[in-house]
Formats: sequence, structure tokens, C-alpha cells
Amino acid sequence: MTRLLAGSIAVLLACSAGRAFAADAAADAGTADAGDKGTITVTGQRVQYGVRKTSTATKTNTDIKDIPQALTVITAAQIGDQQLRSVSDLLNFVPGASYNSGEGNRDTLVLRGNSSTADFFVDGVRDDVQYFRDFYNVDRVEVLKGPNAMIFGRGGGGGIINRVLKRPRFNTARSLAASGDGFGGFRLAGDADQPLSGTVDVRLNGMYENGNSFRRHVDLKRYGINPTAALMIGPDTRIDLSYEYFHDRRTADRGVPSLAGEPVRGFTRTFFGDPNDSYARVSANVATLGIEHSFNEGLTLRNRTMFGNFAKFYQNIFANSAVLPATATLPERVRLGAYNNRNDRTNLFSQTDLIWENRLAGIDQTLLVGFEIGHQKSRNLRNTGILSGSKLIDGNAVPLSDPTVDVEAVWAPIASDANNRVKASVAAAYIQEQLRPASWLEIVAGIRFDSFNTHVDDLRPTSPGTFNRRDSLWSPRLGIVFKPADNLSIYTSYSRSYLPQSGDQFSGLTSITKGLTPERFDNYEAGAKWEIFDGLLATAALYQLDRTNTRATDPTDPTRIVLTGAQRSRGIELGLERSITSRWLVSAGYSLQKAEISKTTTAASAGREVPLVPRHSLSLWNRYDLTKQFGVGVGLIARSKTYATISNAVKLPAYARVDGALFYTLPRGVEAQINLENLLGAHYFPTANADNNIAPGAPRTIKATVGYSF
Repeated sequence: MTRLLAGSIAVLLACSAGRAFAADAAADAGTADAGDKGTITVTGQRVQYGVRKTSTATKTNTDIKDIPQALTVITAAQIGDQQLRSVSDLLNFVPGASYNSGEGNRDTLVLRGNSSTADFFVDGVRDDVQYFRDFYNVDRVEVLKGPNAMIFGRGGGGGIINRVLKRPRFNTARSLAASGDGFGGFRLAGDADQPLSGTVDVRLNGMYENGNSFRRHVDLKRYGINPTAALMIGPDTRIDLSYEYFHDRRTADRGVPSLAGEPVRGFTRTFFGDPNDSYARVSANVATLGIEHSFNEGLTLRNRTMFGNFAKFYQNIFANSAVLPATATLPERVRLGAYNNRNDRTNLFSQTDLIWENRLAGIDQTLLVGFEIGHQKSRNLRNTGILSGSKLIDGNAVPLSDPTVDVEAVWAPIASDANNRVKASVAAAYIQEQLRPASWLEIVAGIRFDSFNTHVDDLRPTSPGTFNRRDSLWSPRLGIVFKPADNLSIYTSYSRSYLPQSGDQFSGLTSITKGLTPERFDNYEAGAKWEIFDGLLATAALYQLDRTNTRATDPTDPTRIVLTGAQRSRGIELGLERSITSRWLVSAGYSLQKAEISKTTTAASAGREVPLVPRHSLSLWNRYDLTKQFGVGVGLIARSKTYATISNAVKLPAYARVDGALFYTLPRGVEAQINLENLLGAHYFPTANADNNIAPGAPRTIKATVGYSF
């Protein structure tokens, strides 16, 4: 603790944090969106949770209450107040969401019972590479639930996560940040927005983090820089340029194994396997061009083009079995597995939208017409590790009493290891109409057509081949919003999405799957959004999501695959966000859900529960400013038991975690905060990647942050 505070004081004059960023981001969140072009005048610095409008759900700037779909918005203000560092941290505060530990090398979300490594977007453009994302340059994160193919294309069966990045605001603002934690981790971040003239503005965000963990031998080092520039060509045209370089290297931590159908106890801090040879690294280079022009008569033309190059490699030596019982000659032990993987990707996407706001035949309407083209190239290469070492017993096992080892590994491919090149391309067109025939009624209707082509070159010497498949996908959406009062909307909606049988990372295309039509997701939803008073929004959603065309083994011919499998998710989601008073900010959510296999698939028989979907989940975060200088925060995360995988063989016990925070504003733009996570010291296991790769929750954790804005 002494070391932590000393380090914080030492960088006080050079760095800042949490709320300095939060106030700046709050102005963006409250006033700016993808459709804004001109100079933004900041009228206040009050920190905000949530936003009133977004263009993510409809591609048009729409009031949250008028979107016939459940969504949760978490702003940079809330991210800063809670010191959320990862997608998994953030999903704890999204009703109906959970996360998979992703083999210790990637973000994996679970929305409404559907797991995905690819349903991530940046400013509405696909960001489907497998890596861990950071929030250093984020204005807000929007989590939309239910199929979203009409807006986002393939996938998104359970929902999507969209990061809205900070843009130049033509308003001078600078802030620096420094924070540290009780495990010795340290983080620096900075944000500078500087107009060069009335028509040119540049903004720079940067971050460096050197982090440690409560888990022994587990650490990370990551850094990113994101310069952006905005150019106004007259009052009606804005051009945005952005480039980001982001690098992340960390220990690939697969957690702990199971014992008797539950996580093994007493090994929360212990690494199973070889930490020195278990790591994941990724380098991302992403360039973006945005152009927006407004014509007369409410007509707007917008294009966003993004190019990304991603180089990723990960390697792990990990627990690959449950704890094996002791015998007369052997102690309790755990078998190890090992492999590495190279995944390189280039993405190029371009979206063009024409938006027309007008009155037609006396009816207010917003018409969207657009198209998207994209091309992706991937290189995937996997090798299996053959282990040797003096600490190994019974083949490749390690004693439970001493499972952290330094072993020799020989890496070579086996017959099932991937070795392929993948090309995927998409051409899509869509149209959407938002009709307002009366002040109390809005209709949102749209349809999208995608032509999605996948080409896989299997380079394995034992089974070389080339596989192609083209899917033509129609994705409709219909929502009806009733507004019995200005502050209340009630909606019902239907939406559909598809996932090609090649999987969300494409390389699952084989001689079998190339002949199978895509999986289909149909979502039926009803809900309400009530602005109880100015600033506080309550939401409720009731849904049924059916996943069909899932692969199953033909009961009459075990060698044949048929598309008779199905999954059904049902649930209720409740949310509360924004502010109760000018001093009291809140973010809360509750979900009651059940997701199960409704028809037998190749993975599970009918009746099995979908993993990582707790029946009950509750989250709550409050920030209350007692005075202008001093504030406090308190939060709660609670989950009922769930299963680690579709096998339903290992249960993750129910748990509850309590968090707290203290905020203090010092003179001359300096602010300080302390975050205390897991105040009561709960021993819990929030998620898993497999039955024997279970992530322990962190014990009591302290994070200290100082900030300076100028």
C-alpha cells in the first residue's frame, strides 16, 4: 500500500485520472453522436451515465426511448468511476450479459445464451478479431441485445458490443491519468483535444499499462496511441481521420481445474501449467476515414471506411483434465495440454449511408438507404505441444500440490491442427424506414440483404483441400413503439440474424459444412422505457430467442449431419441508468433468463442448459457526491449458479461481490479516487472457458487514481 501511494504521488503532476476523463467524456456522451458535424459547445461538466440518443441501433440519431430493442449504454464517466479495465468487467453491469474467459487470450461475450468472439464493432464497423480490447479512447460502450443483422450483418445472434470512440470536439481539453493497484500494476493515460483553427481540430489519446495479477506468475503489458483529426469543409461537410496502434502482451491464464463437479478449492492464486511459455500477444494497426455531408431538405450522406491489420500469436501449457484421484503410487494430479496458434487478419470495410429526414404525405419519417462492402484475409496455424520435464508424472500430469512447472515443449502439428488461409467477402444493401404517423406511434421497419462468400484453403498435408460457400442472407426487422406519454414508450419487435456454418471466425468451413445453410436466430421481444423523471431511465424487456438450423447427427445415419438442432433462450431484463439527482448517479440491472438446448445438437442432447447463463443476475452501482469535493460509490454484483460448459458436468457456484469507491476533488483541476473491489472478500468463480479452465474471481483489490485536467 505504501508503495502504491508513493508511486501515485510521484506522478501527480504528470498524470491524472478517472473523473478528469469522465467529465470530458460526459460532454461527448451527452451532446455528440455519429451524426454530429459542427462545433460542439460544452455547456456543463457534470458527469453523466447513459445517453439520450444514439445512432448505433438504427444508423440514425434516435432517442433511446424510440429504439424497439433492449440496450445498455456505459459511458466513459462510469468506466472511469468504476475503473473498468476490460470487456468482462463491463459486462458485469449489463443485464442479460455474461462472458467467457476466452482461453486467456481474447474477449468472448455471452448475450442471451449465445457466445461469440466476433460480435464486436467500433463506431458501427466490424471489429471481429480475437483479442482483448481497452477503453482508453472510448467515449461510451453500447451493448445491444437480440439479433442485429439488419444493421450489422451476419452474426450478432444474441447481440453485439459497439465501442464509440472519442472524436475531436472543437473544444480545447486536456487530461492525464495515473493509477495503480495493490498487486503492483500501474497505468498511465492521456487525452488532449486541441483545435488548430475554426475548421481543423486534432485529438490524441494514449495509454500504457504494466499490470500484475492476484494470480501468481500472471501479468500484462499493453500500450496504445490513437491520434485523430477533424476537418470542416464549410458548414455542411466534416472529414474525420483516425489511426490507432495497439499492442497487448499478457500471460495466457486458463484458471483452475475442477474436482467432483466444482472448481477446485484452495488454488485461487495458483497457476496450473507453465506460465513462462504461456502468453498471448497482439499488435493492431487500424486506420479510419469518415466523411459526412448534409444537403438541403434533411438529406445526409455518410461514409465510414476502416482498414485494420492484426498480428496475433498465443501459446499455452494448461490444465487439461479434472483433478485425478490419488492411487497407491500416485498423488492427486492434473494432466496438462499444450498448443500454440498464429492468427493474422486484415480487414477492410466500407459503409455508405444516405439518411433522409422529411415529411411524406403528412407523415414524419426518417429513411435510411445504405450499402456495405468488406473483405477479410486470415492466416491460421496451430501446433500441438509435446511436453517433457522432471516434474511431470504419469505421462503429462503434475501433482495437485505443485502444479506450476517449467517444462520442455516440442511444438509440431498433428492431424487435427488448423493450417489454413481464409478469405471472406461481403456485399450488402439495406433499407430502413422510421415512420411517425402520430405523436404516440413510431414504426421501425427494415430489411438487409447480404451476399457473404467464404473461401478456405486447407493446407494440412494429410487432408489438403479448397472449400467455398456463398450465402445469400435476408435479415428483416420490425418494431412498433407506442408512446402513451412523452416520458414513456412501450414497444414490440421482431428481428432475425444468421451465422454461416463456417463459424464466427470463418475457418470452420469443411467438406461437410460447405453444404449446410446458415444458423438462424429469431428474436421476439416486448418492452418499455420510462424516463421516471428528467435524467433517470428505467427499462424492461421480455424476450424469446430461437436459434435453429444447428448441426445434429442424423439418428438414422450417424455419418450424416442434418440441421435439426435448436436452442431457445427466454428472459426478462430490467435496467435503471443515468441519475436520480444531480449528485446521485446510478447503473443497475437484473435479468431472469433460461437458455437450453430445445432439440438435440452435435454438442448436446435436448434439455441441457446453455453454459454461463445464470438464472438470476443482479448488478448495481451508485455514485453519490456528498459535497462538491467528496463523493462515495457502492456496487453489487450477484449471480446464481451456472454451468461451465454445455456438458453440464461442472457447476460454478452462486456468488455476490460488493465494491466501493471514494472520490475527492482537489484544487487546480486535480482529482483523486480509490476503488475497493470485493470488499467482503467473497471467494467466487465468475466464468470459465472449459470444464477444467475455470477463472477464479479476484480477492479484495484496491486501485488508486489521481488526475489532472487543464
